Amino acid sequence: MALRPDEFYDHALAATDDEHRLPLARMTGWDISPFEQDGLRVAPLRPPVLPEPARHGEDPSDCGSCRARDEGIWRNDRWRLTRIQGVGVPLVLMLHPRDHYDMADLPDDLAAELGVLSTHIVRHVQALPHISRAHVYRIGDGGAHLHIWFFARPEGQAQLYGSWLPVWDDLLPEYPADVADADAALVADGLAASAGGATTHA
Repeated sequence: MALRPDEFYDHALAATDDEHRLPLARMTGWDISPFEQDGLRVAPLRPPVLPEPARHGEDPSDCGSCRARDEGIWRNDRWRLTRIQGVGVPLVLMLHPRDHYDMADLPDDLAAELGVLSTHIVRHVQALPHISRAHVYRIGDGGAHLHIWFFARPEGQAQLYGSWLPVWDDLLPEYPADVADADAALVADGLAASAGGATTHA
């Protein structure tokens, strides 16, 4: 059984300094870290907050993803794919079920479709010129409606490898929207050809 919130906090607090700051993560020493360790500080560890704040869309009647169920660059009867604007990496896409589900309550048939669609999206993103990898993330702390992230890692940027990619994305200048739009359209066209559904991009 997992530690209770107070037990977890006490366990973590035992590793902090007198300001409740944990040591720097080992990841900050990796050569792909966007930060130099010198001068970098960890924020003080705050005590648990219970109950946790509600995520956006806990109530389906107030869910932005549900209201946008027909929007995106591709969709079928049960899924839709959108392009996230204003990012620093070449392309960030998001896959959403059109109906209100989170990962834990996704029916098995939709869960199977999620696996197939995710694989197809990765194939089409990685087929784009000058893209080496498609990273796939599911987090879910901010929104109750399932959303799967696909980040395109640019070719040749070894410093952007791995788990730091979303942080680098936030640091990089905004990628040219017209290039991202064109690449997103290629992914949507490829998905429609390989997995069905229809493109909805202009």
